[in-house]
Amino acid sequence: MSDAARPEPGSPENGWLGAAARLRERRQPGVLVTLAKVRGHAPRAAGAKMVVGARETWGSIGGGSLEAAMADRARAMLDGPCGQPELVEFALSDRASHEHGVQCCGGTATVLLEPLPVPPAVAIFGLGHVGLELARILARHDLDLYLVDTRAEQLAEERLSVLADSVARVHAHHAPVLPEAALDELPPGCHVLIMTHDHAEDAALCDAALRRDGFATIGLIGSAAKWARFRKILAEEGGHDSASIGRITTPIGLADITGKEPATIAVSVAADLLRAFQRAEHISESSQALIS
Repeated sequence: MSDAARPEPGSPENGWLGAAARLRERRQPGVLVTLAKVRGHAPRAAGAKMVVGARETWGSIGGGSLEAAMADRARAMLDGPCGQPELVEFALSDRASHEHGVQCCGGTATVLLEPLPVPPAVAIFGLGHVGLELARILARHDLDLYLVDTRAEQLAEERLSVLADSVARVHAHHAPVLPEAALDELPPGCHVLIMTHDHAEDAALCDAALRRDGFATIGLIGSAAKWARFRKILAEEGGHDSASIGRITTPIGLADITGKEPATIAVSVAADLLRAFQRAEHISESSQALIS
């Protein structure tokens, strides 16, 4: 970053708020640390904040052993499932010895540590009737939402205006020639949903997705007849074995939610995705419990 582009000292971009925004943009986890309550004397007043990342901290809750101990605790949270907030009591007394030394202000601090997790990512290839309805639902959640289509009109600003108040971060990508190239721009752990207007395009995307690692799930919309044809193409022309082809889930959505209306299909697919998000969180928590 040039000096001209570097945030001014004391600016929001240089503090905890800017740091939280940058971590979110980079899809990196962090922990927001807040001095929630102070009894007696402390180096900072209640409300002071800092953000702790894997290697850096931004902002301050007062320095000294308090800040160092809370940074350690925050990084321990980052090494775990990073799920639930924590309240920590910290004595600022010469009678209380801590790993990073004594801080003898004479008071007691209550510190709130709140995880800033990396949100899920979902890519929808094909913004037809179902794709747009699905985008409208998913946009109400904290996630990164990638919308890819070969047809510019499907991504027109007026058509996507229904997503203007999104909670999600929406990334629209027009890929007129090789939509499968957009797969390389997706973050690790992304959920890929293939539902374009063209079966040949769907087949090319399935083949390309199977040649890449790191996707959480790959889903394909369509009938059993379409999938039987795709399986043959992927095996005979794509050279994929059964285990690789098995990475693709089709049909997508919850089996007990029936109906062919775009909104119904979208609700079913969204519900299944939310279940997948929760399953991933549970697996992360279980794995950390085993490690601990």
